[in-house]
Amino acid sequence: MVHFYVLTLFPDMVMDGLNTSVIGRAIQNGIIDIEAVNIRDYTTNKHKKVDDYPYGGGAGMVMQAQPIYDAYMSIVNRIGKRPRTIYLTPQGSVFKQSLAKEFALEEDLIFLCGHYEGVDERVLEEIVTDYVSIGDYVLTGGELPAMVMVDAISRMVPGVLTNQESGETESFYNYLLEYPQYSRPEEWNGKKVPQVLLSGHHKNIAAWRLEQSIERTKEHRPDLYEKYLEQED
Repeated sequence: MVHFYVLTLFPDMVMDGLNTSVIGRAIQNGIIDIEAVNIRDYTTNKHKKVDDYPYGGGAGMVMQAQPIYDAYMSIVNRIGKRPRTIYLTPQGSVFKQSLAKEFALEEDLIFLCGHYEGVDERVLEEIVTDYVSIGDYVLTGGELPAMVMVDAISRMVPGVLTNQESGETESFYNYLLEYPQYSRPEEWNGKKVPQVLLSGHHKNIAAWRLEQSIERTKEHRPDLYEKYLEQED
């Protein structure tokens, strides 16, 4: 089982988003576990304040070190170790499928969701092992990136997907985008399903799908296509 801990100011947002569909089913089946830890529960401020003005001036507020560290240590004390801890930030390495597979091998993962103008650098230095971004844009907080990562990582955990093969044939597997998919009826709006998919010839279908994946990747993601070629050499 993989245990996910999300340090956040909005635990309901995290749990409401992850308690459904494939991830919700995996939680119910005991394959993964997700806990949203409310940082406000660990502040010593009587008004539950977790931010303050930045030293040196500037716009906005900064999340304070103390409540974040205490929330983090509440997990550490329970599980008896300091697990890999991910801070969601545009300054981090870009999250990719290969990283999802790597994280899926961990028994425990902590995600720190920042807000306001950022987080006190001292607590980041104390607890963070990985700085990760889901793209070159700015969001209101780290909750959505954390949810994206938990979803992607969970899909790499054995038993989460009802058909494990689907996790190995989707986009980005082997640096290729997924091939086109079709369902009934055989003809819709004047467009027909490719004949090869109706043939029942599994070898020809596999060859067609690979060809389509290669062409689609070459057209839409030339950066991935180059990696695919390097891998094939």
